[in-house]
Amino acid sequence: MAPPPRQRPSASTSTTTTTTSTMGPLSAKNVPHQIGKTWGRARDISLGTIIMSFTIMMTTPLVVIYFWRACDSFQCDIAGPALQLADRVASSSKPITDTLGEWLREFVPTPTASGFQLYYTWLLFQALMYVLVPAKIGYGQTTPAGYTLPYVVNGLRVWFITHVLYFALSLGAGLFPASIIHDNWGGLLIAANSYGYFLTLFSYFKALLFPSHAADRKFSGSIIYDIFMGVEFNPRLGKWFDFKLFHNGRPGIVAWTLINASFAAAQYERIGYITNSMILVNILHAIYVLDFFYNEDWYLRTIDICHDHFGFYLAWGDSVWLPYMYTLQSHYLVRNPVDLSPGYFSAVLGLGLLGYYIFRAVNHQKDVVRSSDGKCNIWGKPARVLRTEFVTSDGKVHRSLLLVSGFWGVSRHFNYVGDLTISLAMCMACGVGHVLPYFYVVYMTILLLHRIRRDDARCRGKYGKYWEEYSRLVPWKLLPYVY
Repeated sequence: MAPPPRQRPSASTSTTTTTTSTMGPLSAKNVPHQIGKTWGRARDISLGTIIMSFTIMMTTPLVVIYFWRACDSFQCDIAGPALQLADRVASSSKPITDTLGEWLREFVPTPTASGFQLYYTWLLFQALMYVLVPAKIGYGQTTPAGYTLPYVVNGLRVWFITHVLYFALSLGAGLFPASIIHDNWGGLLIAANSYGYFLTLFSYFKALLFPSHAADRKFSGSIIYDIFMGVEFNPRLGKWFDFKLFHNGRPGIVAWTLINASFAAAQYERIGYITNSMILVNILHAIYVLDFFYNEDWYLRTIDICHDHFGFYLAWGDSVWLPYMYTLQSHYLVRNPVDLSPGYFSAVLGLGLLGYYIFRAVNHQKDVVRSSDGKCNIWGKPARVLRTEFVTSDGKVHRSLLLVSGFWGVSRHFNYVGDLTISLAMCMACGVGHVLPYFYVVYMTILLLHRIRRDDARCRGKYGKYWEEYSRLVPWKLLPYVY
């Protein structure tokens, strides 16, 4: 699901044609949308893609619940719930459907009033902060229909305000325990799912009935796929309240470090101190989160904003998958406290900092080249760039450039090497006692490899002959001589 792995700002290009035509489920009249040659998320999709989209929407909530149950009842033993079910089926004289039904009733967390109150209070607070906290205005890349949209960029201020208030009201004023998120984790999971599915359906019908930028919509002819990947490119309420930036950055990423802090507080309540492994996880995650908000304007030119439409993939992913699956390490360490040796602690911290350095240095090269229009030095030599043109569906020709030296001459996505390195360090902070904490780096590997494929398809469609030349100059997608 949409996570915040931050990928390189896309500099893709191609031709699109937006027209008025009859297309799209539930649409009985001509509506503007993207047809013909276009870039962005897929539009012409197969039956297999539709089946896969439906399967993901039905199973991913169960995956999150499975991991929650594994930690909540089985000390984060990833096989625990499955072995319990197998044992019950083998030992029960009841029909297997009855046994499975009983197990599922225990398996799913119980909805609670406190869980719903906390979650929706959190959403409302973050929405108010997004609207009210002073912000600078950033701009995304030009969309296939030719829009260059403004964005409210105040995430770093909101992050600090949120965390100061959280600790002041919990540790300072004692109005609630600092472990409140941990203490309501199961109830919050149900509440988050309710919002994720509501947001998915609301966004789909909004795209049909009152889209923000109708010409940027995409219809595949499949309701399932359009719900999964989204129809609208940049759904908004009014001019400024952008669904993609808000839901990824605020309920999702701001919560990331709060969740870790709450689990650290729960660990302290359980064993009387906070382990150095928990401290290390909090440090590594905080570096990643703070970098995201410090460079929030840069995020506006990444694949999440410039490529993905807003459907289940981002709506539910930002609401549920991100806060629950990206924080597995802190959940694990509450159940399984780990005291790391000074040498191991230092080595993992060093690995994480190395990953962060690679990630930031690679993207910094791209930023410098763009801001100077290629008139700069990279690694002590004049930057080598490929100058390109692309056409949006309003018929306008735009110019951009692609960097083919420095890290970007090594591979097309060397920043992902940094992403994966710091992700591995986050997992290694939990030691080697269980498999579950390492889910994150496995997932990130799959996610980023898939993003590489999607980015290549998008850039090939947008750049055309320029992308072919770029691929010739930089043949390696991730690691030289590997991939």
